[in-house]
Amino acid sequence: MSQAPQELRTYFTTFSTVGRHRIFQVEKNARLMVDTLRDYRTQGRFSLHAFVVMPDHVHALITPATEVSLEKSIQFIKGGFSFRLKSNFEVWERGHFDKRVPDKQAYGACVTYIHRNPVVAGFVAEEGAYAFSSAAQPDEVDPAPEWFR
Repeated sequence: MSQAPQELRTYFTTFSTVGRHRIFQVEKNARLMVDTLRDYRTQGRFSLHAFVVMPDHVHALITPATEVSLEKSIQFIKGGFSFRLKSNFEVWERGHFDKRVPDKQAYGACVTYIHRNPVVAGFVAEEGAYAFSSAAQPDEVDPAPEWFR
């Protein structure tokens, strides 16, 4: 199966915990999720452009590596987190939501949506104050893909 050209492979993704359990309300779990994202980014599995770890779901803006499918990228994140958590319980809802990001305007809107999520939820007054977001950790993400610059 051939993959779409790389410039068509940036996605806004969302994945939720099973039953919308608030497992990331526990700081240790939220940090483990951020570490999981960081580790797979460092391994080159995908470029990570923005993220937020909410109590019961995660939003991420990613561009899978050339040889990695979107589904495999999500599997790395969800499976990698579950393995590290060592829980006897199921962690994730089946599947995920994803939407291809078609242009620079949509890319900017996705970053804004991700960073505003904790503000809209009432957890913090400003984006950079939420510890489990790329708004608070700008060094933990990659720049916009060159086709959006």
